[in-house]
Amino acid sequence: MGENITQVTDATFESAVVNSDKPAMVDFWAVWCGPCRIVAPHVEALAEEFAGKAVVAKLDVDSNRQTAIKFGIQSIPTLLFFKGGTVVDRVIGAVDKKVLKEKLTALL
Repeated sequence: MGENITQVTDATFESAVVNSDKPAMVDFWAVWCGPCRIVAPHVEALAEEFAGKAVVAKLDVDSNRQTAIKFGIQSIPTLLFFKGGTVVDRVIGAVDKKVLKEKLTALL
């Protein structure tokens, strides 16, 4: 996994994402999820592209159920976009990198 991606857990989500002074994109995923594997390279590329400007994080829903429940994640991949600690946008399913980049750029 890319070095610019922040791996978050139930324990670290608040400090890494909600309390961040940068906008954030969080990929809610699982190892067994086929569409998650389609989105993963896009997430990695955006983590590199937005390094220092935004937090790009991944949360494994199987290991971190509390956070997934808190944000109403019902299908994966779901990508949540945060600004000022608040969810401002959401994408569900495998989407093109261009869509994710536009949404993340809009938060800067």
